[in-house]
Amino acid sequence: MELDVRLPMGGMFALLGGVLTIYGLVTLHDPYRSSLGININLWWGLLILLFGILMLLLAFRARGKARAMPPMAARSDD
Repeated sequence: MELDVRLPMGGMFALLGGVLTIYGLVTLHDPYRSSLGININLWWGLLILLFGILMLLLAFRARGKARAMPPMAARSDD
């Protein structure tokens, strides 16, 4: 069984994005955490979280396709 790099990468990005999103929500009204009126932690956290979820979905989809494919027939060179 091969390890798809999208699986650990997606998990890492989803975890980091979730933490950053929660931090952005907790510090929603803190003026020192925003830049030009934009909560940077919240928006980047959401973006990183979506990227992580996308990587996880692609990894699980590839794993499902690999299981659904029949094994290759043995070829003979006769």
